[in-house]
Amino acid sequence: MFVALRDIRFAKGRFALMGAVVTLITTLVVFLYGLTGGLAAAASSTVAGLPADRIVFGAPAGAAPTVSFGNSTVSAEQQAVFAAAPGVRAAHPLGVSLTRLTTADAATPVSVLGSPAELLPPLRRGSAPQDGQLAVGADTARTYHLEVGARVGLGPSALTVAAITEERSFSHAPTVWTTVATWERISGQSRPTALALSGAPADAAGLDRAESTTTVPTADALAGINGYAAEQGSLQLIQGFLFAVSALVVGAFFTVWTVQRRPDIAVLKAVGASSGYLVRDALAQAAAVLLGGALLGGAAGGAGGLLASAAVPFEVGPATVAVPVAAMILLGLAGAALAVRRITSVDPLAALGASR
Repeated sequence: MFVALRDIRFAKGRFALMGAVVTLITTLVVFLYGLTGGLAAAASSTVAGLPADRIVFGAPAGAAPTVSFGNSTVSAEQQAVFAAAPGVRAAHPLGVSLTRLTTADAATPVSVLGSPAELLPPLRRGSAPQDGQLAVGADTARTYHLEVGARVGLGPSALTVAAITEERSFSHAPTVWTTVATWERISGQSRPTALALSGAPADAAGLDRAESTTTVPTADALAGINGYAAEQGSLQLIQGFLFAVSALVVGAFFTVWTVQRRPDIAVLKAVGASSGYLVRDALAQAAAVLLGGALLGGAAGGAGGLLASAAVPFEVGPATVAVPVAAMILLGLAGAALAVRRITSVDPLAALGASR
């Protein structure tokens, strides 16, 4: 890296400007990456955290079954069939709806899940709710000053808080948990929304054909949350464009820089430097700029994300910073590699005046 480091010291302003651009793009990508994860958790953590291997969706009479929590019902007969299927250890009913939680001094939209105790998130305090009771998430309890034993309104009913659980949310609304019977009374539904299976049916396709259902892994059931796929697809598309822009920007910079250094490269080749050495030197130069800019951008994005997480759904963690930083460096190197390949075509005789 002898030539590369001397080159950076000689043109400090240009490389500092390029490093600043990489820093800003990396910061933006980290913010977007954390926001994407935070919005995904706010929309789907309730379903993603279920201790289930498969989710079974049904359909109203005459309708085709689809992966949709908003258009799914299952009957007691279907539950019995899946519970008895080979490979299935348990088939738990799951009711999902949206309503309003009312306390003494506030009201807020919530998602209500009716389920047996086996599907509850880990309890912080209290015990699994019985009929006429509910469990609320820790953040919701802290925000609205709820404790075990408090009375709250949930839709048209008044219920007692039986437990405080880990926070979960569905469709960007905090989740509260109750029994299936209480959920049916609150939602006005006579059938649960879906089934949560422990284990996988040996012949899931056959069961789906026979029962007019759709059985998917729990991870794939996230697509059944209204708006989830469109929201995540849009954000991931923006991420992809930012990564592509970063590669193009880095590639364009090193293309121009390589053209400007063409006479110097010719001299180096004339005195014995091989094309491979010069390409490695140029890529090391690009790696130094990318590494410095991406690390600064990752640190700025991570620090900003910690502050933003208090106001917006933002996922903060090692992957939030490490993945965008690694992607920026690798894609930037790919762009630089395309730019510096012209080094191999430089004619050393040009430096000796043979072209005159």
